[in-house]
Amino acid sequence: MAQLNYEVLKASGYKGYILEKAPEKVMQFGEGNFLRAFVDDFIDIANEKSGYNGKVVLVQPIAPGLADLINAQEGLYTLYLRGSEKGVKVDDKRVISACSRCLNPYGEWDKVLDFAKSDDLEIIVSNTTEAGIVHDTESAFGQNPPISFPAKLTRVLYERFTAGKKGIIMLSCELIDNNGKELLKCVNQYIDDWKLSDEFRAWVNNENIFCSTLVDRIVPGRIRDPQEVARLNEQNGYEDPLTDVGEVFGIWVIEGPEGLEDRLPFKAAGVPVIVVPDVTPYKKRKVRILNGAHTGFVLGAYLAGFDIVRDCMHDDTVRGFMNKMLNEEVIPTLPLDKKDLDDFAAAVQDRFNNPFVNHELMSISLNSTSKWRARNMPTFLDYVEKNGQLPKCLTASLAAYIAFYSNDIQELNDKGLVCRRPKGNDYVVSDDRWVLEFYAARKDAAPEALVHDVLTNEQMWGQDLTQVPGLEPEIVRILKLIREKGALEAYKEAIA
Repeated sequence: MAQLNYEVLKASGYKGYILEKAPEKVMQFGEGNFLRAFVDDFIDIANEKSGYNGKVVLVQPIAPGLADLINAQEGLYTLYLRGSEKGVKVDDKRVISACSRCLNPYGEWDKVLDFAKSDDLEIIVSNTTEAGIVHDTESAFGQNPPISFPAKLTRVLYERFTAGKKGIIMLSCELIDNNGKELLKCVNQYIDDWKLSDEFRAWVNNENIFCSTLVDRIVPGRIRDPQEVARLNEQNGYEDPLTDVGEVFGIWVIEGPEGLEDRLPFKAAGVPVIVVPDVTPYKKRKVRILNGAHTGFVLGAYLAGFDIVRDCMHDDTVRGFMNKMLNEEVIPTLPLDKKDLDDFAAAVQDRFNNPFVNHELMSISLNSTSKWRARNMPTFLDYVEKNGQLPKCLTASLAAYIAFYSNDIQELNDKGLVCRRPKGNDYVVSDDRWVLEFYAARKDAAPEALVHDVLTNEQMWGQDLTQVPGLEPEIVRILKLIREKGALEAYKEAIA
């Protein structure tokens, strides 16, 4: 069977939208699964729905990468968006034609710099992992290419400046706080390191817009089941080793100045991209609702016998516990429009009920101490301050965290803290070593002593949680309930 390209696609009888030729308007550092299922999907829809008429030039950030494969397919690839919307199973296919080519800077740095000077270039996008936005002192102006991504970007901008071209819109998608601001900081550091001109510095900082952004779409990536691959190839009439898979839900929040939304092609296309003056509330929304939901219910659910997230959504007690936690404890503490928060929380249940993803609870359980502190504790403390009482679900969640880390401890070994589940199988708690050693040292502690030591551990929580009125005796009571009757009983009690 032939591999996907424009000629093969036409012969296959594909009837969807395709844009074969258009000006190259976007430079994208990153050619992996996420950007192709997220940014390039949105640009493809903008080409169709709002007449953006723009192509993306991908730049492979590391070697080896996908450049040869992408170019062999003339930038085409098949994207499946799969999941659940309002309880209905969704499996949508689209052939993405937004990408024109992929450059390998480790052999084609001159082509990257040539494209930097293009009159058509408007936007630069990046997703070079959390470690990508760093100031590396080993990066030099004359390297082909410079080592770090910010150094590469500085060279790209310098070529554009010296060619007398207009500034660009920089959309950073790396998963760090203030990603756009941190990237600009690195660029300014390279301007210092390389002793570049004050005029260039002024152009970088005044004529370009560096946007911090928040990205949200789960992208499982390639299909791994050989039988499903063969079935789809037969159905499509071509082979596509670049096939990508993402969830249906997606939203891109871009922090930018007034008027930026009209310069970007997304609003007119109706894709879920919004421009706001401050991305912080939306990050808080994602962390406290989506991530907080995961951390809030999975540990107790695992002790109760569940293994994957989707099965939890089919249980009235666990689903009810999560929804009460979100609707009555989390949402009232957040500084955004309530309908927006309600809609986001409703989408969470659909996302967790994705029939195509077996998201294991044990994988979510990794490093739950720092996760509970970052995702759940701020809501817990805000609720207490606002209402003068303990939130039932979040309090039960904290007790379930302690139960998960201390349930019938067997041993501490190189892999982690081995505990035993109520239904008899061993499981391994993975966290910072000091956390595991803390619990291992209290293997035989009574509930009262264990809870006191956990809540007073300021290394865990940044404060002494026994100072929260009524918390310590309530956690002791719920921990005993979990150990005697099971975590499901504690969840039932919280939603009664």
